[in-house]
Amino acid sequence: MKQKIFWVGILVFLIIMNTSMFAQPYWKDRKLYLNEDGSNYFKLTFTVQPWIRNMQYNPGTTIFGYPKKGGTDIGIRRYRVQLIGQLTDRILIYSQFGENNFNSIADRKQGFFIHDAVGEYAFIKTKLSVGMGLSGWSGLARFSSPGIGNLMGIDAPVFLQTTNDATDQFLRKLEVYMKGKLGKIDYRFTMAQPMAIQKSANYSGSISNNFNFSALPPAMQWNGYIQYQFKDQEANLLPYNAGTYLGKKKVFNIGAGFIYQPQAMWKKSTFTGDTLTNDMLHLSMDIFYDIPLDKKGRALSIYSSVSNYNFGASYFRNLGIMNPANGTNNSAVLNGGGNAFPAYGTGTVFYLQAGYKCKEKLIGKTTLMPYMSWQHANYDAFKQDVNFYDLGINWLVDGHQSKFTLAYQNRPVYTTDGNLLERKSAIILQYQVSF
Repeated sequence: MKQKIFWVGILVFLIIMNTSMFAQPYWKDRKLYLNEDGSNYFKLTFTVQPWIRNMQYNPGTTIFGYPKKGGTDIGIRRYRVQLIGQLTDRILIYSQFGENNFNSIADRKQGFFIHDAVGEYAFIKTKLSVGMGLSGWSGLARFSSPGIGNLMGIDAPVFLQTTNDATDQFLRKLEVYMKGKLGKIDYRFTMAQPMAIQKSANYSGSISNNFNFSALPPAMQWNGYIQYQFKDQEANLLPYNAGTYLGKKKVFNIGAGFIYQPQAMWKKSTFTGDTLTNDMLHLSMDIFYDIPLDKKGRALSIYSSVSNYNFGASYFRNLGIMNPANGTNNSAVLNGGGNAFPAYGTGTVFYLQAGYKCKEKLIGKTTLMPYMSWQHANYDAFKQDVNFYDLGINWLVDGHQSKFTLAYQNRPVYTTDGNLLERKSAIILQYQVSF
């Protein structure tokens, strides 16, 4: 940790020293330009997203053994530093580091880690670039690789990151990728090496009668996503897709993608006791529509996807974003403690989010953007559909650079036999600063 901070300090020092050596316009728009026309540059960015929440906890929730029905908590959902170097017309270096989900029960001084570290070479400019390293160039859908600094809602649809922190590192994978644009077609394909499930926080060494990620040395995972961009073309310098352009672009895309890994899952046969394996195959189609409505700054943003997940029969996995709890005393509740709910599973998932940006200078120099999102899943492990709702409003103080988001979320709670028990809610306030 100390070594990382040392090298980051050295890097920032060098940037400052280099800045003093150049006259304008070499340092402009948060970039240090390396040539006369500005096509080669070095860029440093920061984003922080602190949260304060009040929520109802799942039945049986405990925090270090003490029962709690609900409460208020403060945490840092994300903190990120990005280093982008377009060193020549063909060579790109990119790194991102920071932390996720730091709250009062998290391990102290341990959350700072590398998210991305890649080198990339453009064989055919704009049309074909190849890179290697730890990267978020994922397949499946647009928000399988979300740009966290310009989300419309308070959070990304994390269920589209299907192996999140199971066999990857918060969606990032060790991979070789290729990307490019062919006319209005934007594409990405990757060959990724899954990370060892044994290092996952929820790993269990025993093989059960239900499908789970196999502990055998994994086969390579193949990812792909193609989208047709009907209107304005989006940048694909980095893997992370914008949540909304706030009316600055006219974007209409239709996309389709996949993730495939042979024998990724295993279980023990209930009849013979033999080990059974299952190929992991996920397919998705989506649509993204983000356009200005008039010259006063009003804008509309809509995203929808339909995905089919095959982890193996009756597979499911709970997700608790920055979970404020670490235990449960109710074995009849499938969700576990805190705010967890079954976000992942074998079956079909429909997702919809929509938002409306009000006119500029609605409140002084600021404006508002209300939004809604709905995750509807038909997972074969449950007798009722899984529905997760998120309603909120953004106060855009300075676009995405400075904004407050207030959200109401509602999640289902299930019993271990797959029946819906009740629903629980949360209210979240986020302040985002991005530079």
